[in-house]
Amino acid sequence: MTRTKAVAWAGGACYLLMVGLLVGGATRASGTVHAVGSLLAVTLLVGVVRRQPQLALAMALLGSTAVVVGTPGSVHESLAPSYQGQFLSYLAVDLVLGFIVATCTRRASIVAAAVSFVVQLLVIGGFAHGDSLTVNGVIAGLAMAASCMAGLLSRERREHAVALRAQEVAEAVTAERLRIARELHDMVAHSIGIIAIQAGVGSRVVQTQPAEAREALRAIEATSRETLSGLRRTLVSLRQADRGVTASEQSPLAPSPGLADMEQLAAATADAGVRVDVHLSGEQRPLPADIDLSAYRIVQEALTNVVRHADTKHCRVAIDYGDEELSVEVVDDGRGATWNGSAHGFGIIGMGERVGLLHGRLSAGPRPEGGFRVAARLPLPAPVGVPLEGR
Repeated sequence: MTRTKAVAWAGGACYLLMVGLLVGGATRASGTVHAVGSLLAVTLLVGVVRRQPQLALAMALLGSTAVVVGTPGSVHESLAPSYQGQFLSYLAVDLVLGFIVATCTRRASIVAAAVSFVVQLLVIGGFAHGDSLTVNGVIAGLAMAASCMAGLLSRERREHAVALRAQEVAEAVTAERLRIARELHDMVAHSIGIIAIQAGVGSRVVQTQPAEAREALRAIEATSRETLSGLRRTLVSLRQADRGVTASEQSPLAPSPGLADMEQLAAATADAGVRVDVHLSGEQRPLPADIDLSAYRIVQEALTNVVRHADTKHCRVAIDYGDEELSVEVVDDGRGATWNGSAHGFGIIGMGERVGLLHGRLSAGPRPEGGFRVAARLPLPAPVGVPLEGR
């Protein structure tokens, strides 16, 4: 940052030096030559324009005015035609003014335009005579108006792009939540179906086969506990979304995958050119459907980003079945900081939504040693055999 600042100020100093050389060292050159030199010299103010655009405008006004005033014969009424082009040096001011209109606040833009207009009007009125006064005044006004219009168009395009980006992010979040809601619906429908079947079996054999009836009741208890736990974790955080925002809502969902399908996912990723080493630790056991699906989707999205953006042939997936939480980590040794959710899509946004709905934690970012790391921790519910509070 300090080096960039020094370069910017050095460019400003060089600009003033070049203007001084144009005015004092080329006394026999025409006004047009001085104006062209002033236009070329304003490129030295690029660093100052980025850091302090108002100061850059003041320096450009000073330099252009010095070129107009210092042009040979400019103070005489009988100017030669070759000396009429010195006012073109104010085009450099118009370039800086356009940048200010495009990037600064509206108030700052209005002040900059007013100051620039007044200075140019006074100088042109003082050093142009006869027909040249009208011609140079009209040209200066049109040039300044064109630069302001270009700045306004650039500002509107940038603001429109920002608004579209925000809308895309909002739509992506809504679509992801709707997809989670559909998957949760499938899980609940499946669980209720099992409960209904087991309840029917139990009611028919409760008198004749008590042991089978008890097994049906245990299955009902286990399924209902698992489903209730998933509903409590999800429905509290899942806000109702507009059902008309996505057309894919009508498409049927395939059977939900889970961590048991990790080998198939690794094989598919290998077919795409990235070898995946899967490491499992802890006591592997069945997980609630929503946690199992979310963990699988997180790994799937992370591997997709590795294939698309990491530019590597190898990555590592670690899954740890802890007592209280499930840990999922995807690490690669690729380009690291060159891919992220905001620059290449909504993958990390979707991961964050899934983890947030399960009250977990997600971290995603480049590693100091190189590559990228995605890690998620998903809380696990209490075992089915543990009684609920209040029973």
